[in-house]
Amino acid sequence: MNDLALLLTPEGRALLDEVRDTEPARELAVATRLRRDHPAELVSAALGQARLRQRAVAKFGPEDAGRMFFTPNGVEQSTRASVAAYRARRLTELGVTSVADLCCGIGGDAIALARAGIRVLAVDRDPLTAVAARANAEALGLAELIEVREADVTEVDTAGYDAVFADPARRGGRGRVFDPEAYSPPLSWAVETARRAPRAALKIAPGIPHEIVPPEAEAEWISDGGDVKEAVLWFGTGAPGAVRATLLPGPRTLLGRGLPDPAVRPVGRYLYEPDGAVIRAHLVAEVAEEVGGGLLDATIAYVTADEPRSTPYATGYEITDHLPFNVKRLKALLRERGVGTLTVKKRGSAVEPEELRRKVRPQGPNAATVFLTRVAGAPAMLIGQPLG
Repeated sequence: MNDLALLLTPEGRALLDEVRDTEPARELAVATRLRRDHPAELVSAALGQARLRQRAVAKFGPEDAGRMFFTPNGVEQSTRASVAAYRARRLTELGVTSVADLCCGIGGDAIALARAGIRVLAVDRDPLTAVAARANAEALGLAELIEVREADVTEVDTAGYDAVFADPARRGGRGRVFDPEAYSPPLSWAVETARRAPRAALKIAPGIPHEIVPPEAEAEWISDGGDVKEAVLWFGTGAPGAVRATLLPGPRTLLGRGLPDPAVRPVGRYLYEPDGAVIRAHLVAEVAEEVGGGLLDATIAYVTADEPRSTPYATGYEITDHLPFNVKRLKALLRERGVGTLTVKKRGSAVEPEELRRKVRPQGPNAATVFLTRVAGAPAMLIGQPLG
C-alpha cells in the first residue's frame, strides 16, 4: 500500500516516467543512479511498477499499460482489454447503463464498461487493489463514471444497477482454484446475486463443467487470437440454456444448435482443428456440420473431411500422409522432404512435442505440420500443411 501511495505523489509519477523503458539488465545500474537523488523505497517501487507495466502491455496495450497502476495479482488476474471491451459491448446492446462490478480487481473490466458509456460501481475488499482501481480510473480520465469502493462484495446492495458483473477470485494461497465453490466468493453466491439482478454476467474459468451451468443462464466461451480466455454465464439475455463460442478479434460467434455428436469416419484429405472456445463449448458438432466432416476418433476433437471449406471456427489443413505412430518412419519421411520447420500438434497422445522434435531433428528448407492423435482408437500421425 505504501509503495503505491509513494508512486501517486508528483515525485513518484515523475520517477515512473523516467524508468518507464528500463530493461531488466539495466535495473541495478539505474537504481544505483536514482538513489543518489530519491529515497531507496521510492526507486524500488518505481522500478517494480515499471516491470508490472511492461508485463501488462500484453493485456492492455502500451498506451494504457504505460499509464495504469498494477499489483502483481492484478496483472495476472485482470481481463484482457479486448475481452472486456467485447463484454461491455454486449451489455450496452442489452440496454445496460449502470453496472455493479463486484471483485473489480485493478479495474480492467470497469475501464471497458466506462468507455462504453456505462456508469460503474467497482468493488473490491483488498485495500491495495481498490487504491489501484481508483488510480486507474483517474489516470485514464474515467473517474466520473467509475466509483471505486473498498468493501466485501457480499455486503454491497446492487439493487440500483441495471446489471451485475462478478469476477470471483480463482486463485488461492496455493495457486489456481478449480472448484467453483472454492472461488472467493463462491460461484453459488455469484449465481444467486445474478438471479436477483435484471441482467448479469459472471466471469468463470473456461474449464467449468457444463452440468453445473444454471439452466436459466446462457453460457459463452471466449477466445482471443486462438487462446481460450474465459467463460461467462449470462443472465437476463432472453436466451436461457443457450451455448455459444465467441472468437476475438471479430467477434465471430457460433451458437449451439443441440446437434448430436458427429460420426467417426475414415481419414479424409482435410483436417479441421476447432478453436479452443468451440471445443470448450462442446460445439465441435456444429463445426463438423459446417465443413461436411466427421471425427477421427469418438473422443478427439479433430474433424476430418473430403473437401476444403472455409470456417472461422476451425483451422484447416490438407493432409498428405496418414501413418501409424512411428518415430523412425516420421524422421525418414521428414528428411526425404527436406522439412526443417516442424509444427507438432497433439490431441489424445502422450508424446510431448519438444521430445518428438529432438528425436526427429528436422532439417531443410520446407515446413510441415504433424498431428499426433488417435484414429479409431489407434495412435496415428497425420502430416500436412495449413490451408492457404
